[in-house]
Amino acid sequence: MASLKDIRVRIESTKNTQQITKAMKLVSAAKLRKAQNQIVNMRLYAHSLLKVIANITLTERVNHPLIVPKPETKKVLLLVLSSDRGLCGGFNAQINKFTDNYVKTNQGKYETMDFFFIGRRALDFFAKRKFNVIGSMLKLDKDVSYALASGVAEKAMHLYLDGQYDEIRLIYNEFKSAISQSVVCETLLPVDLEKQTLIATEAHSPGFAQDMIFEPSPEKIIDQLLVKHFSVQIYRCMAESVAAEHGARMTAMENASNNAKEVLSRLTLTYNKLRQEKITTELIEIVSGAEAL
Repeated sequence: MASLKDIRVRIESTKNTQQITKAMKLVSAAKLRKAQNQIVNMRLYAHSLLKVIANITLTERVNHPLIVPKPETKKVLLLVLSSDRGLCGGFNAQINKFTDNYVKTNQGKYETMDFFFIGRRALDFFAKRKFNVIGSMLKLDKDVSYALASGVAEKAMHLYLDGQYDEIRLIYNEFKSAISQSVVCETLLPVDLEKQTLIATEAHSPGFAQDMIFEPSPEKIIDQLLVKHFSVQIYRCMAESVAAEHGARMTAMENASNNAKEVLSRLTLTYNKLRQEKITTELIEIVSGAEAL
């Protein structure tokens, strides 16, 4: 059985741990509020941009290599988005498990399945597995910006246009709420405009007029907007993942603080019992000694 000194040391260390977890929870909550506001604005902007592309494409009947799907999907590039740090519950474990199951399910379906990892945790998890990794990007939590997303988008777009891949997909944690995140596998290229066109039709959203004159030409406008859209989509997914990470870390730190509180309660009870037992033993020894005299 542990001595009173050992229990006191454990109580002090648990209190220190509880203070750290509370501080980390407050920091994650502050970062989450900022990231959540950014996501709300990004979702609206991305949706509006895709709506404009769908309207111009439908009205002017514009074809573009980033829109037209390949006749057959044989080569796929997976962008796997995780975090660089831990202490965020099952955030990274969900990504790794989903990606591993996705590979096992579709292993014989495609001729080539390559990977580009954004974030250290997924890269470290799949490092010992025989996956063809074409690149990686770390320090996502500090350097999330549109310029960073544009760099990734430009590289992936060149690989797609050169014919090295038939589809480019992104696996990431989509932010739902502070306590809820869901893993999503989203096809980035080719850009799917059928869903957006269907939504606009159901909402009776008017497109551009047939006699509208575009300057520059609709083809050039679509080319620039698609590049912008692809970069915005990757930036939005990065922001979603970062916000989901802060939410998962906040929840994990709250659970850790509650667990530390329970541990402190049990240790304090044990400490008081041992202390009372020691006092009782000393009293019995004193009384026994007095009676012997």
